[in-house]
Amino acid sequence: MVNVFYEEAGAFKVGNVLADNTTSLQIEAAHGKRSKIKAASVLLRFENPPIHGFMQQAQEIAAGVDVNFLWECCEENREFSGQELANDYFGRTPNPAETAAILILLSQNPIYFHKRGVGRFKAAPPEILKAALASREKKRMAEEKQAGYVQQLTSFELPETFQPILDDLLYHPDKNTIEWKALEAACDATRLSAPKLLEQCGAIPSSHDYHFNQFLHEHFPEGISTDSLPADVHRMDPDNLPEAGVKAFSIDDATTTEIDDAFSVTPLSFGSFRIGIHIATPALGVAPDSLLDKMAAKRLSTVYLPGRKITMLPESIIQHFTLGETHRRPVLSLYLEVADDFTVTRTFSRIETIEVSTNLRLDTLEQQFNEVTLRENLTNYPFAQELRLLWNFSCKMEKTRGKDQEANSEKTDYSFVINQDRVAIYERRRGAPIDKVVSELMIFANAEWGKQLAEAGFAGIYRSQGNGKVKMSLSPAPHQGLGVAQYAWSSSPMRRYVDLINQRQLIALVSGHPPPYTRENDTLLITMRDFEMAYATYAEFQRGMERYWCLRWLLQENISTSGAVVIKENIVKLDRMPLVVRVPSLPDLAPGTLITLGISQVDLIDRSLGASFLGKYEG
Repeated sequence: MVNVFYEEAGAFKVGNVLADNTTSLQIEAAHGKRSKIKAASVLLRFENPPIHGFMQQAQEIAAGVDVNFLWECCEENREFSGQELANDYFGRTPNPAETAAILILLSQNPIYFHKRGVGRFKAAPPEILKAALASREKKRMAEEKQAGYVQQLTSFELPETFQPILDDLLYHPDKNTIEWKALEAACDATRLSAPKLLEQCGAIPSSHDYHFNQFLHEHFPEGISTDSLPADVHRMDPDNLPEAGVKAFSIDDATTTEIDDAFSVTPLSFGSFRIGIHIATPALGVAPDSLLDKMAAKRLSTVYLPGRKITMLPESIIQHFTLGETHRRPVLSLYLEVADDFTVTRTFSRIETIEVSTNLRLDTLEQQFNEVTLRENLTNYPFAQELRLLWNFSCKMEKTRGKDQEANSEKTDYSFVINQDRVAIYERRRGAPIDKVVSELMIFANAEWGKQLAEAGFAGIYRSQGNGKVKMSLSPAPHQGLGVAQYAWSSSPMRRYVDLINQRQLIALVSGHPPPYTRENDTLLITMRDFEMAYATYAEFQRGMERYWCLRWLLQENISTSGAVVIKENIVKLDRMPLVVRVPSLPDLAPGTLITLGISQVDLIDRSLGASFLGKYEG
């Protein structure tokens, strides 16, 4: 019986020929399987030995052949068949198993032997072989090194060479490197994510810094330092501007350094009075297309997170324009002349300077100016009369906007105080008198200045809301959520680039100069598009870091159970903090139901925790 040794799909096989159809063969393998093969794939035909044990014999012979010596047996620059080389190597006519062994070696060593067709080869030139062998050795050493890294990592030991490239591995890995391939293999073996595995290896000493640096690598790849900016780019002479001649005060959180706004109240005749809304003017010192402007246009907004912030403008610029106590600062002022029934009779704007008398801070002011002190007419605190007037005016404005029935007092805001890596979380009811005063004055200013820009035909960036959707555009449109005909952010030019753009337009309008931007200017469209994306990204990052500090507080206080309220389905919000979690074990409960949760497995890297339903409780 004729047997054949052939190659199929890169594998060598042997079988008995059942039928020879010239271009194809019907064969039967040693284990009895029958198949059809192409005649062109046959490398060797033989009658003996039988096919049982043939492949094993050929492999054993191949294992004893020195590939380097086999290559030396080849003539340079000449094609040959496997049969010819077998004759030369053995010095005689080889048996079928020996020929098959040589063919196997030729095919399995493409570095030494270049294939030229079925069963035909050519020896690699010496220089090419030398380079290929060096490359193979390099690969072998790399695989050996990678295996060593994997062994260390799976033992939760950080390889020494990983230390200088940790940021790359965590935030923007090159997936072709040995280190990443080893880390990926170790992650598969341990069933841990790369950050979790590196944390267990001691490579992430601060979970907070891991999240913060991840944000910086993605959105501030060039870093957040402003040291390279010119120090004198913001210089200007406020003596060229008139003095306002008002007694102004600001209202801000205790940690605020970018004090954008201040207020004043001046009595007029017959019970009327004048309200001044004074906005800091970095637009007077940050010129369009300057280095400072380009930096601000790239950042677009101050980034807030518990315990720190990344300011839109450098600290030196902020200190030059912030409305701090007893410093004379340039401002864009909007004045409202208000009748004794709190109706606005006239508005006008000025570019001038003011000296803020006092920076009122919310944590102190809320104890003095609240529903109780208003009801009891208490006035034993700074600017009590002015604040009462502004409160009455704000109530009138809120009613004018049709928003006086909204239940803002039911909502809660949270503030985080970080002190030496410990966190305190404070609840603050939204809609307190001081909140209403500040928000109503800002809404009025942004709506009024948006109106002035529109009426003058000056381009501006507006925010509108219709059918519940907020969007930005270059055309004024109603903001249904606020109840105003148009709304242009202009009151925080040190914190938001959109406000800085609008302030430049307003300053040009007030001073009688041509506007820096027209509707055809690409800057406005680019700024509007980029700002929306950046603002959403920064807000998401802030929420993520607030979640992180909530989890830190749970660990810090060793909390194992917590109250919570059902939001919907299996999603709940924990008491005393803005932490929303999913509870798989939660039964079908109505939104608003108060429950008790068991807390476990708080993970600061994944910003997750295990929560289990323990029962309902009555509030």
